[in-house]
Amino acid sequence: MSDTPSIPPPSEEPEQKPSSPLSKEGGPAADGPVRTAAPTAVPPQHAQHAHPSPQHQQYQPWGPPRGATPPGPSPLSKLTPPAPARVTLPTLWAILATALLCALLFGGGLGLNLLIAAVPAVLAAGFAARAAGRRLRPWTLVWALGGLALLAVPALLDAGWPTFLAIVSALALTAFALHGGRGWPSVLLAPFGLFHSLGTGTVWAWQGMRERAEGSRGRWGPVLRTSLVAVVLLVVFGALFAGADAAFADLLGSLMPDISLAQAPWRLSLFLLGLFGAIAVARTGAAPLRWDRMEVGQGRSRGRMEWALPLVVLNLLFAAFNAVQLTVLFGGYDKVLKETGLTYSAYARQGFWQLLIATLLTLVVIGLALRWAPRSDARDRTLVRTVLGALCVLTLVVVASALRRMDLYVDAYGLTRLRISVTAMEIWLGVVILLIMAAGVFGARFLPRAVAASAAVAVLGFGLISPDALVAESNVDRYERLGKIDVDYLAGLSADAVPALDRLPEPHRSCALVDIDHQLRPDDDAWYATSWSRDRAREVLEDRKIHYVLGSCVLLGRDDPTDSEDPYDSEDPYETEDPYDSEDPYGTP
Repeated sequence: MSDTPSIPPPSEEPEQKPSSPLSKEGGPAADGPVRTAAPTAVPPQHAQHAHPSPQHQQYQPWGPPRGATPPGPSPLSKLTPPAPARVTLPTLWAILATALLCALLFGGGLGLNLLIAAVPAVLAAGFAARAAGRRLRPWTLVWALGGLALLAVPALLDAGWPTFLAIVSALALTAFALHGGRGWPSVLLAPFGLFHSLGTGTVWAWQGMRERAEGSRGRWGPVLRTSLVAVVLLVVFGALFAGADAAFADLLGSLMPDISLAQAPWRLSLFLLGLFGAIAVARTGAAPLRWDRMEVGQGRSRGRMEWALPLVVLNLLFAAFNAVQLTVLFGGYDKVLKETGLTYSAYARQGFWQLLIATLLTLVVIGLALRWAPRSDARDRTLVRTVLGALCVLTLVVVASALRRMDLYVDAYGLTRLRISVTAMEIWLGVVILLIMAAGVFGARFLPRAVAASAAVAVLGFGLISPDALVAESNVDRYERLGKIDVDYLAGLSADAVPALDRLPEPHRSCALVDIDHQLRPDDDAWYATSWSRDRAREVLEDRKIHYVLGSCVLLGRDDPTDSEDPYDSEDPYETEDPYDSEDPYGTP
């Protein structure tokens, strides 16, 4: 027999008294009535088996309540793509090339350097997408080419605001190309996917680089030695040839960026910016967020009268307003101005902003109506198309009226950056309304992509027309017709306006160009960090020098485009009196 004491089976164990709420262990009392039983002595050799300690008891998690369904996948889990394929060597080289180009080419200005640095980033995304098995689709090619075309705007123009619009639009088109999808969630939320890939892409690229390094340790040494020898030879012989010939030194200086030690922190920041930006683009190309899986629930259909009656009333209001506007558009301004008591320019200025807001609100109303309008049978669909189609047509008349008012305002006070911007926006809103009307006839399948493409074309066209040059042309033509000009405002334009301002007579020409000439005076811009417009402006100013005399521009007339009234309507537009008309302007005895 064994010396180990035998343990009785559970059925033969004596009944134990349940613990009370004030027991030493502090555990809760058992449910149900408490049974009292005489204490039974437990042999010492069985104590450790009869009363196991709490740390030896197995933890049992709480189960779900009765009747509860287990939680399903979160909404974000539907958008998360599967793990991307391992980063390839061409992708890593393209990412590194993007970072190096950003560090070397940026820092002195914008021009072709944006387009040059964007090419390897696009290649990195292409290599990553190909490794993941993604196919190139027609719309992907359209978005990619459109983004590269927008990056040509900084290479052509000097003005910062069209350049900013072009860069932002190029990033948006890049996001469209990488994510795909055709619905509104894909179009509106695709740019946010690039930020999501910034964090996950860093881990993805680091893991892939480590795997590549471990598998090819023997090949890195010769590559690094060869590169180091090539760099040393270029630096040594380049410095010798630059010292031997001044022309070669100038050529080498224009081609090579400034890589002095003083600019090391700035170059490092640009390197990191290009590195993480290229990683985010490549990671998105490999495994983008699936915005097309986002489900947008249909709105609850309203009753026919509940949604149609307000729109019919709105159509009647638009029709009444447009009836007056058509009278004005066909030459009835004299009567309208006589009844309103407003001046010619005040009437034009007063209504434009209200009409612009009315156009935006109309798009919101159309979107809500399409969400709530019933479409169960053919009669409902016909009623929706009729009511909303009439509203779109009436809104186009409002757009035409707003553009006509802006035209009058420009005739009265001249063209400015703000006025040309809001005019371009109003024209694009009219295009959007036309696209909505086309979607009502041919279907709304391509409406999100068509709206996004129209916005990109509008930004590209807005940049190619050179807004600053157009503002200068309009104001110079107005000066030749009316003799009115705001030299102070034109002096704040960019180098794009130089050819038009060069037509002004002196001293207006020199007063308008002196600040621009001062900005263009450092003629050491690198070929990749300047624009064609700046080079052309330098040529114009070299042919005809600036003849600026200190204080001469103060005597010029100023047509302030921000004045509420035409400053030429009276001798004293500000309704002030000259304090020096009397001998004692201060009224002292």
